[in-house]
Amino acid sequence: EVQLVESGGGLVQAGGSLRLSCAASGFTFDDYAIGWFRQAPGKEREGVACISSSDGRTSYEDSVKGRFTISSDNAENTVYLQMNSLKPEDTAVYYCAADRKYDLLVRALTDTLVATDGWGKGTLVTVSS
Repeated sequence: EVQLVESGGGLVQAGGSLRLSCAASGFTFDDYAIGWFRQAPGKEREGVACISSSDGRTSYEDSVKGRFTISSDNAENTVYLQMNSLKPEDTAVYYCAADRKYDLLVRALTDTLVATDGWGKGTLVTVSS
């Protein structure tokens, strides 16, 4: 069973940084891709970034390119999201998701109807202006 636990959220001022963690268990980490998504109050879920644990391929949504970096520590079964130059519009609950297929997660970044193998419960990021 895919189990994902996010952590690292909090309150930060605009221009600041946070690093989110997604700890994975219940599956063979190296065989999966992990993605970060977010949902702001009253808005639809949107994709942020995803990474293939097997070969390190990454994909980012345009709104975070150059500011956010996704990385994977396969020894720790953990995926990180380093968020720099945060803006108030980055405020959201951030979720991680896992799927065996990297290409499916890439599609999920822009298509809310795509189902993945599992989701975490999220961590709240609040960016004050």
